[in-house]
Amino acid sequence: MKKLIFCLVVACLLAGQALALELWLEPVGTYATGVFDDKGAQILDYHAASKRLFITNGADDTIDVVSIEQVDEPQLLFQIPLDGAPLSVGVHPTQELIAVAIEGDPETDPGTVEFYTLDGELLGSVVVGPLPDMLIWTRDGRKVLVANEGEPTNTEYEPEEGEEFVDPEGSVSIITLGSGTPLQQKVENATVVEVGFEGFNDKKQELLDKGVRIYGPGATVAQDLEPEYITLGAGNRFAYVSLQENNAIAKIDVLKAKIVDIFAIGYKNHSVEGNGLDASNKDDAINIKNWPVWGMYQPDAIDSFTVDDQLYLIIANEGDSRDFEEKRVGKLDLSDVFGSPEEIDDLQENENLGRLKITKAFPSTKDDEGNYTSLYSYGGRSFSILDADGNLVFDSGDEFEQITAELLPDYFNSTDDETDFDDRSDDKGPEPEHVVVGKIYGHTIAFVGLERIGGIMAYDVSNPANPVFLDYVNNRYFEEDPESPEAGDLGTEGLLFISARRSPNGCPLVVVAHEISGSTTVFQINVEPPLEDDED
Repeated sequence: MKKLIFCLVVACLLAGQALALELWLEPVGTYATGVFDDKGAQILDYHAASKRLFITNGADDTIDVVSIEQVDEPQLLFQIPLDGAPLSVGVHPTQELIAVAIEGDPETDPGTVEFYTLDGELLGSVVVGPLPDMLIWTRDGRKVLVANEGEPTNTEYEPEEGEEFVDPEGSVSIITLGSGTPLQQKVENATVVEVGFEGFNDKKQELLDKGVRIYGPGATVAQDLEPEYITLGAGNRFAYVSLQENNAIAKIDVLKAKIVDIFAIGYKNHSVEGNGLDASNKDDAINIKNWPVWGMYQPDAIDSFTVDDQLYLIIANEGDSRDFEEKRVGKLDLSDVFGSPEEIDDLQENENLGRLKITKAFPSTKDDEGNYTSLYSYGGRSFSILDADGNLVFDSGDEFEQITAELLPDYFNSTDDETDFDDRSDDKGPEPEHVVVGKIYGHTIAFVGLERIGGIMAYDVSNPANPVFLDYVNNRYFEEDPESPEAGDLGTEGLLFISARRSPNGCPLVVVAHEISGSTTVFQINVEPPLEDDED
């Protein structure tokens, strides 16, 4: 009995069938800037007709335009010079137009979105909110939505001597292209509406009661909420915005330019079987187990998909903190809810829970004597699927750490700029950074990038309540000097799915930008349906 390996196009006769699917990722080509640990490649998008990638290069303050006509030999065509640091880039869905988000100088000042032709001609720009961290086109190409993170001058919330402390308000900018036929005219007539959170300033307690983290010292709600990433629901009517530090998601009515809801994501119980974590970087071992700790999901990237006309949100639970709030468990006074004094002493040993970083701000709880009764750590070390109301449908538990422990035991929880076994266990582990969803063989496939140890996880999420793990690939060579080209890809940042229909070689692809190595790698998605030939 023979099996045939297909690219997606070969399988067109089976489109829409819910077959069991074998899938694996294969690195086929890399574009390398040669820039190490200086934001040489972060966020990217793709124009199918010209077979070009557009990649933010924060080291050169450019957009690198790279041809992947030959996927095994990506070639730099030219760079588009910018007047500031690029944070995001998006290609218009039908027109030969790109939008680039550029941070202000200083970054607490308003940012800009600049519009360029595919050949790098500047057509115009608009002003948006501070730190425009991500942008996305609506599917009809009429609007660009921008997540303006609005981070404070420093996250200690204590200005240095002579420093002015500034905490801008987070917001989402909705840019609407103007009328007219030439692209120049559309850009020149563009309008901007800032969707802010000022209307929630008098609802702080209501948000806190829901579990939304509003905790910056002296900050209003509008200052404290920090939009990170945006996805759009079907029909472009509603946008969903991850508020990472706040462990929440905002829902925006795009047509009315209005925030209609902010829902808290909740907490992950690491004491439940399947939700373990490795909590120590000082035990010289892989030790994934249950602990009396809650995890704050705190997603970075967010995407969406539909199954049976139901919208689902999918989030990469990276975790993030502000400097003033971090504390290690070993430095805390713990309540007797954690056991006897002897049990608490053992729990706080460095090889147990003592090294784990938790928040001493919201939602930490203490008894009347000031002893901690609950512990909340950063990030879920997982991906999650939510329904459109923010209710948890699925979480991958401790699978990321279990899988990397099995496949890369010598480099478990290594960081991204050096090879150091177990280095990140006390601090968010593998750090899921980005997630994108694509359709393959009628299946909905999610690809999740891990920032620290690196690599991509692939899951079939066609059944949102019961995803199936498919593959993990890591194009990193741990034995090599991280600063050398031989080290491969380090610091997974931006992911991009390209369907077979739009792909240069007729196979679906995932393209990944890596912040530390400054490299962008094309991964071909190979599939093997369980088809059986006639035995003769």
